[in-house]
Amino acid sequence: QVQLVESGGGLVQAGGSLRLSCVASGRIFRTYAMGWFRQAPGKEREFVAAISWNGGSTYDEQIVKGRFTISRDNAKNTVYLQMNSLKPEDTAVYYCAAQYPERGGLGYAEYDAWGQGTQVTVSS
Repeated sequence: QVQLVESGGGLVQAGGSLRLSCVASGRIFRTYAMGWFRQAPGKEREFVAAISWNGGSTYDEQIVKGRFTISRDNAKNTVYLQMNSLKPEDTAVYYCAAQYPERGGLGYAEYDAWGQGTQVTVSS
């Protein structure tokens, strides 16, 4: 069972930046696809970004609009989400997710393990 632990959330003013981190257990992290989702109060969990085992990235451009970057460091079993130009509507709990082995697919049900989430709050 892969375990995921997120960190890096917090309170930031609009226009600010945060970098979320997610550390995964498992010796074959390099073969996992990793994703970031978020869930705002009263809303469904939504896809934000994903990164393939080989570093290829996919974003929900309606959300990201060039502001977020997903990356991974396989030596550290860690995936990151750099978030710039944050807006109040980015306020949500952000979840890291792992897909192993990588099978493609970006939907919520396509992921096999989830972290506990980290709160991001953007004030106006």
